[in-house]
Amino acid sequence: MTATHFVYVLQCGDGTLYTGYTTDVQRRLAEHRDDRGAKYTRGRGPLDLVHVERYASRSAAMSREREIKSLRRAEKDRLIDGSAAPEGASPEDTEGDGDAGGSG
Repeated sequence: MTATHFVYVLQCGDGTLYTGYTTDVQRRLAEHRDDRGAKYTRGRGPLDLVHVERYASRSAAMSREREIKSLRRAEKDRLIDGSAAPEGASPEDTEGDGDAGGSG
């Protein structure tokens, strides 16, 4: 079975954005929310999952993660709003997923 790799963007309670890589978005989101994720997100809740992209390979996903991290804030905002679709990615629809939105 081939693993699926994801790049995701979280919006923190203070308005900042965090970009990461995972093979399981819901597990990783739960880790962040339980303060077991990246140091950056600890104490910055509530955390909202605002963007997800799916890739077939780890290397493609990690390259995209680096690319997103290098974007300026306005470019990240356009990406989140859906107006900057990357080539080769399969954006995941996070709208309406009760587990994806931050409730505190």
